Amino acid sequence: MSRVFNTTKAIFFNNYKKSIMVLSRFWLVIFISSILFVIISLFTGTNYSLDYILNGKKDDPILISEKYIQQVPFFVKDSIEKAPNKTMVVNKDTINPDTTYVFNNKTVKIYSGVQKSDGLLPTCKNTLVDLILPLIAYLAFFCGLMQLLIDSGASEKLAKKLSPLFSKIFPTVPKNHESISYMTLNFAANFLGLDSAATPFGLKAMQSLQEINPDKDKASDAQIMFMCLHAAGLTLIPTSIIGYRAAQNATNPADVMLPCIITSFIGTLAAFIIVGIRQKINFKSASLLVGIFVLLAAIIGLLFYINRLDLIGKNFFTSNLSGLMLVLIIGATLIFSFINENKFTEKQTTIFDAFVTGAKNGLETGVKIFPYVLGMLVAISFFRNSGLFEIVSNGIALVFSHLGVSKPITDSLPVAMLRPFSSGGSRGFMIDAMQNFGPDSFTGRLVCIFQCSAETTFYVIAVYFGSVNIKNTRYTLATMLLVDLICVIAAIAVAMWFF
Repeated sequence: MSRVFNTTKAIFFNNYKKSIMVLSRFWLVIFISSILFVIISLFTGTNYSLDYILNGKKDDPILISEKYIQQVPFFVKDSIEKAPNKTMVVNKDTINPDTTYVFNNKTVKIYSGVQKSDGLLPTCKNTLVDLILPLIAYLAFFCGLMQLLIDSGASEKLAKKLSPLFSKIFPTVPKNHESISYMTLNFAANFLGLDSAATPFGLKAMQSLQEINPDKDKASDAQIMFMCLHAAGLTLIPTSIIGYRAAQNATNPADVMLPCIITSFIGTLAAFIIVGIRQKINFKSASLLVGIFVLLAAIIGLLFYINRLDLIGKNFFTSNLSGLMLVLIIGATLIFSFINENKFTEKQTTIFDAFVTGAKNGLETGVKIFPYVLGMLVAISFFRNSGLFEIVSNGIALVFSHLGVSKPITDSLPVAMLRPFSSGGSRGFMIDAMQNFGPDSFTGRLVCIFQCSAETTFYVIAVYFGSVNIKNTRYTLATMLLVDLICVIAAIAVAMWFF
């Protein structure tokens, strides 16, 4: 009997360890497979140099060969010698159109194509300079505001009003808990496309949920539900997408707004149902159904209003609504704090000192999440620059094409594939697709819906769980990737319906 017990115990322990190591092993797989592929490519002659993978920058030309001046074609040699900068550009390669010959120190270096993303070392630098430092600045400011919400009593009042609904979605969260107000602000900010505000609110919510988490190394049910609801990236006003489409001279830059909302709403509802079934949530609750229908009615009502506007009116409304809401949130927080200044006095502090205290906490959070974000982004950079991602992407596109999926859809798939890994990378593919196929083409519109209706899954997991040192994410990653897939399928269906 003891042997059976020990065997059962060993099996359970091994499965538990496997669940803890899911994200870690995924990180190792993409990193190690990319390194092996790079080494093989170097020795087989597919790649000429590894420098661009380590030191190259996004959109830099890639060195594919180096020859002596006597070895290049005569017309190239002649043109190089006559050129003042000893450079010649040939536009005959349709795949990598700009083939550049550069003469220097008796040799001609030949470049073709451009780098898909920054190399390993620039990624390390840019993660700190371009991502973490701005994020720390946002965290400092909004965490300062959130401290005012706490000390003034605003967060407590907001939590009380929303407790009936959130108690159904997050049954393990105590009634009137402060995390409810933070999650509300996070969802509202994401809903309005306010990414700079959404992340600080979300991190504060995650920290607040961690305080009531009985197992500090293991993600709680509430934390998993909170994370998975992010997977679809529910957004009402996709201002950035509209801006990119306007920059590409789309006839109506806002024509993808409704498809984006529908797709992200489907994904959010799917995430709620999938996690809810796993966590045995009561879907027949009256307050829960009322909350969902109120949200749905608000979306439909606003959409009807926006659709009545002309092109200029739509652009004006969508570009100003998010900014106005952010200003109102900041203003309301400060005014409420001023009205309830006595609460700060009772705590032997002032409004400004409370803001500074919150800002300091934001700085500490930013420093804490830096290693998690760095590790993930460097692995993704290596994966893309190695060429392995392109092979996987092309392989999947080939499979789908043989299954009868139309070419406009397969041309859009790189954006859908890259979206869970890198927002910047998928954005680059989105812009490239609009440039190549046109912003008003089916492909040009579909890639925009892909970009808008999903979240950067691995980045979000690294940031949010990293901020509270969660090591066992349980089924979070698998569920978020499943929701990403649902969003892809929904986006294709909605795009075919509309366009």
